[in-house]
Amino acid sequence: MALEIERKFIIEKDLWYALKKPSGILIQQAYLVNEPEKVIRVRVTESSGYLTIKGPTVNATRSEYEFAIPKTEALQIMDQFTNTRIDKTRFKIEFEGKTWEVDEFWGDNEGLIIAEIELKSEDEDFTKPAWIGREVTKDHRYYNSYLSEHPYNAW
Repeated sequence: MALEIERKFIIEKDLWYALKKPSGILIQQAYLVNEPEKVIRVRVTESSGYLTIKGPTVNATRSEYEFAIPKTEALQIMDQFTNTRIDKTRFKIEFEGKTWEVDEFWGDNEGLIIAEIELKSEDEDFTKPAWIGREVTKDHRYYNSYLSEHPYNAW
């Protein structure tokens, strides 16, 4: 079984905006199944498509399977089988030997910026950059699947 161990944090916006960062990747993702015990999503980037299946989250761990699919098929799946989606720009930032994925959300979630770090174990040590704020790993409101149905700007 493939496992994803991920922790999520709110960004300190002033420090984030002042940071020199690489170009981001535009991402659009939509949900075929969006339930607490399972999520099936389709994702489109500028050049690729992905189908991802995720199990329930326990602490910071859940099962995850991701499959590359042609971008044209991912767009067709989005158009024909989904009702909710999110748009974001993802930045990958290397810091102290770890990759941080930072998502700036657009549309109804504009203004929200979340950082995620994938770990090998839940108790793995890591150093947080100055632009990392409070942890929201256990707050379901910050899951992308939740944001697709309950946008940040409606909270």
